[in-house]
Amino acid sequence: MRILALADEECLSLWDYYAPGKLDGYDLILSCGDLKAAYLSFLVTMGKTPLFYVHGNHDTSYRQKPPEGCQCIDDKLVIYQGLRILGLGGSMHYSGGEHQYTDAQMRRRIRRLRGKIRRAGGVDLVVTHTPPRGLGDNNDYAHRGSEALRELLDKYHPRYLVHGHVHLRYGVDIPREIDYHGIKIINACERYAFDVEQTEQ
Repeated sequence: MRILALADEECLSLWDYYAPGKLDGYDLILSCGDLKAAYLSFLVTMGKTPLFYVHGNHDTSYRQKPPEGCQCIDDKLVIYQGLRILGLGGSMHYSGGEHQYTDAQMRRRIRRLRGKIRRAGGVDLVVTHTPPRGLGDNNDYAHRGSEALRELLDKYHPRYLVHGHVHLRYGVDIPREIDYHGIKIINACERYAFDVEQTEQ
């Protein structure tokens, strides 16, 4: 399965300079947050493939005008073509915004999903906005990662976690991919394409 992951910055070549065919070959689009609703609506229309999204810490406008034709998977587990996908949007709490969470709050969100994860037999891919603590995050208060998400990785061992929030322009040494005990952590800033091997459940 070919997946296009997006976060934080609209890709000009996929929007302002879009040409027919640029989205051909993708089976799924994932938004990790902080993107304009109109952009996501445009991509799901042009790509003719499902688009799942979670909220970033700046996506408060989605309440009034959510992305049309897209599916919010925040606090949900969805199965698409056999791929078990868990959505946990928002950033760590730093200024009291709508989509900001303490680790205690994030742990409660994860606990509420335990039954769904168990019934699905596990999870393959986690879509977040903030990264796990120490795995692609920054040291500043607003961009530190979540301990609760790292605990989720240790407990459920998904094959992938895709996140945003940490823009690549924040530093020259920010990695696109990190391997954590066989789990691929992907920073989806702007856009990043990757292939997922589908397995029999």
